[in-house]
Amino acid sequence: MAFVAAFLSSLVIFTAFSLSNALSVNHYAKTCPNVDCIITNAVKEAYKKDNTVLAAVLRMHFHDCFIRGCDASVLLDFDSTGNNKVEKSGPPNLSLHAFFVIDNAKKAVEAACPGVVSCADVLALAARDAVVLAGGPTWEVPKGRKDGRTSLASETIQLPAPTFNLSQLQQSFAQRGLNLGDLVALSGGHSLGFSHCSSFQNRIHNFDKTHDIDPSINPSFAESLKNVCPAHNKVRQAGSIMDPSPTLFDNTYYKLILQGKSLFSSDQALFTSPSTKHLVLKYAKSKEAFYEAFVKSMIKMSSINGGQEIRKNCRKVNS
Repeated sequence: MAFVAAFLSSLVIFTAFSLSNALSVNHYAKTCPNVDCIITNAVKEAYKKDNTVLAAVLRMHFHDCFIRGCDASVLLDFDSTGNNKVEKSGPPNLSLHAFFVIDNAKKAVEAACPGVVSCADVLALAARDAVVLAGGPTWEVPKGRKDGRTSLASETIQLPAPTFNLSQLQQSFAQRGLNLGDLVALSGGHSLGFSHCSSFQNRIHNFDKTHDIDPSINPSFAESLKNVCPAHNKVRQAGSIMDPSPTLFDNTYYKLILQGKSLFSSDQALFTSPSTKHLVLKYAKSKEAFYEAFVKSMIKMSSINGGQEIRKNCRKVNS
């Protein structure tokens, strides 16, 4: 899809997504001056017990921002109507975990600054800390988000799927005010974590009428994935790490795309157009260039407007 078409199709949906100009890195300077430190300590403690929480928290933040803006709606167990078919129960979010990290961070923040810091800000700060603890870049997180009161499992269909091609990805990101540069930079978050077979099964079994395996995937890599994820896989937790260093935030993700060893169709799609291919090549060559672009796009994405209140408990709306 051409950029103009993607942009025009985004106008209707983008009325619900606008970049906030009200956020400030100094938002809690007087009301909760130690908020960054409190949340960092909570994430560090969780990481000591479970090194998978870094990828989980970063992914949680992405999935939150892409539905109703960065409003912590992904954290809710029930919304304002008492509905329990919330975002975390939507199919794309069933594998989300590490909600306890945000619970613990919020509890610590409430003890120091009751009723001041939103869950959305806690999540945004925790995502930054996850990247830093994984060896990635740091940045000042603009603060002042509000928490939402609506969370619907049905809306998780809006999340960009691992099977998306470049046109679909472009449209999804454009609907949130994000461009192709943001798409390539933010996709680098796949440097961390693990994926279940269902997210890349389409590439290694019955790809199309003439190919069993996606022609763009490295054959030996495909065979290794087949060993883990056979055609009729019944092991629910089976899958693969995103790259050989799944707890290290670096630019290996882009190098894997060059080698045809990316996990998702949506990853390899970044190498199908000159408009994104040159950025993949740039970030594969320079970790510093990737870090700079990632920070810029993370601040942009996490500034998408969301909610209406400051929740006392991240799992439920205020009464």
